Amino acid sequence: MSSMYGADPDQLQALGATLTRQVDAVNGVLSQVSGVLGSTMWQGPAHDRFADDWNGAFRDALNRLNQAFEAAGRDCTARADELRRVMGA
Repeated sequence: MSSMYGADPDQLQALGATLTRQVDAVNGVLSQVSGVLGSTMWQGPAHDRFADDWNGAFRDALNRLNQAFEAAGRDCTARADELRRVMGA
């Protein structure tokens, strides 16, 4: 069994684009939940706990996920471009 090192530039470019598009999906979750939470008639300790979690840990985690998707998408795209340059494509 042989090992392959490297990547197919087109596939790597596609992966980068897919990762980058996920930012929009996560932003959609952030926007939808924030909007619905803000317009829902709900009071009490359960609301307060969820709202605190949403506005703190949950949003922070989703924002970190977005940053990771953006960085990984840029990295894949840059590597694909570099592979094409090195391969003379």
